[in-house]
Amino acid sequence: MLKKTLLVMTVVVLCGTALAGEFSKSGTAGAQFLKIGVGARYHGLGEASVATVNDIYSMYWNPAGLTNIVNSEVAFTYVNYLTDINLNYVAYARRLGTLGVFGAAVTVLSMPDQEITTVDQPDGTGYKYSSSSYAFQLSYATQLTSQFSFGISAKYLGEKIYREKASGFAFDFGTLLYTGYRSLRIGMNIANMGPEMKLDGPDLDVFYNPDQSNPNQDPFNSRLKTDAYDLPLLFRIGMAYDWQLGSRMKLTTSGEIKHPNDNLQQGSIGGELNWNDRYFLRAGYKFNYEEEGLGLGGGLQTRLTESTDLVIDYAWVDFGRLNSVHRFSASVRF
Repeated sequence: MLKKTLLVMTVVVLCGTALAGEFSKSGTAGAQFLKIGVGARYHGLGEASVATVNDIYSMYWNPAGLTNIVNSEVAFTYVNYLTDINLNYVAYARRLGTLGVFGAAVTVLSMPDQEITTVDQPDGTGYKYSSSSYAFQLSYATQLTSQFSFGISAKYLGEKIYREKASGFAFDFGTLLYTGYRSLRIGMNIANMGPEMKLDGPDLDVFYNPDQSNPNQDPFNSRLKTDAYDLPLLFRIGMAYDWQLGSRMKLTTSGEIKHPNDNLQQGSIGGELNWNDRYFLRAGYKFNYEEEGLGLGGGLQTRLTESTDLVIDYAWVDFGRLNSVHRFSASVRF
């Protein structure tokens, strides 16, 4: 039975990725930092996460998973991404009785200052510029029935390059359905649904002289226009199943198909070995990605007090021709 279910998950993912067209729309959406996932556990699973999430990181992968939080949870993720880019994520979620679970999170992407160069000064002008992106998020999830959960997130977004800035907002929607067949569950998520964003700032101000041959013509104050850009809209659907391998050991398998608006259709599969809800080993693989592929990871859950648990996760992700990425995350449940 285990082999058959794993085969079905793999076939579903492969068939979904095979249906994708040959044309990739890479580079057609901005706010790319929204595509950098948080929570090392889910990167160890190859991001096959939409039906697996059951903790505070549900706010990123599928807000409906927040309904698995019993009391309160706080989390922190640090990602040393490619080319010295850093991403920090802090989140807090709390259950308010029958009202549901509420959460808040902050994501900040930063990078070292860069040298400003010009055509006349290719080695640098002596000045530097900075670039950063951020998102403030509020989430809510509720258990509509004993088998069906729904979640929603609202995000305020901002990006900055030198003195030019852009801001906007986006919404995420998610569902989690327990099918009734043992532990089989299906998750769906729509992420980053919102209007276009557009950079604007003082460095776009220029003087324009429509008639340079006329010495009496004064230049006009004007501003360069920038093109608006779409957010990285993403739809994902997947399923997960738990296998009890003994009184203390459990294997969770998951598969997922993703449809982004700025790339080809993608997929992923993953597995997590859980011993006594204390030690975890994970592996996953992504399909139809340009560089990313294999993901490996592990985790530890330990009790700090009678009512407080600490969870620490680590993941290593292969980026092919680029450097591998190491991810760390920690959360406290209380």
